[in-house]
Amino acid sequence: MTTTTLTSTSDFSAILKSHDEFGVEDDSSLSNGMNRHFDDLVIQSGIGLSPPMVLALVFCSAVTLSGIMFVVHENLLTTTVAAVIGCVLSVMVLFFMRSRRQKTLSEQLPEMIEELARAAKAGRSLEQALIWVSQQVPAPLGSELKLCTRKLVLGLDLQIAFDELPHRTGLVATRILTTVLTVHQQTGGDLVSVLDRLAHSLRDRAQFLGRLKAATSASRATAILMLILPPAIVLFFLFRDNEYLANLFASEWGRRITIAAVVLDLIGALWVFRILKTSQRV
Repeated sequence: MTTTTLTSTSDFSAILKSHDEFGVEDDSSLSNGMNRHFDDLVIQSGIGLSPPMVLALVFCSAVTLSGIMFVVHENLLTTTVAAVIGCVLSVMVLFFMRSRRQKTLSEQLPEMIEELARAAKAGRSLEQALIWVSQQVPAPLGSELKLCTRKLVLGLDLQIAFDELPHRTGLVATRILTTVLTVHQQTGGDLVSVLDRLAHSLRDRAQFLGRLKAATSASRATAILMLILPPAIVLFFLFRDNEYLANLFASEWGRRITIAAVVLDLIGALWVFRILKTSQRV
């Protein structure tokens, strides 16, 4: 009785399907940049849905909240504000999910790299070590590694198989890991010592960022409070008097001051988020 042995071949790679995304390559327009940022947010949050589906859920949350506000106040201005708040809250949930997922990934990476070094030291090839580690590491890092190793089994090159890992995680450490593995596959070398040094460096960096966050926690809390307080005050007055914004916009100076306040608050929010992003990314 003869048995058929399946070997990995690149012909199977055609069955891989990319996620439906809004952003396109080779387009530097502002709208496409916003689309790509939204795609990255959805993918890196690990929600498991496509960007169009998430956008539909954001729209549904805005419609639900605005509908409730219209039933309560029967005012178009407050209904519009409620729709905007529904969109913002949904996007903030995605930001929170991404931040929590990236924190978990950062904590898993050093241990995963050490496991990979031990597997390579035991005599396994790089591909065999990656497949074994992907089965041992829990989610979310284990799920991302399994996606990459499935491409390896289908016959794709290691560089192509791990090309999307930094994009899907949003971490600099995964980009460094991908570069290390690719260079080793192309040129060879002492993979075990390189992985050990990389794991040690990631642990040192995580400890430094932990001390940095502890030292600046009061400043970050104050900045976040300053961002949340103005919209909270506006919401309080809207629930207290649904004609508050209508009376404010009735005068020319009221409209000018309100627009200036919104623009300045958005600039401050972008500034603070940029500072927080640089201190949280690993």
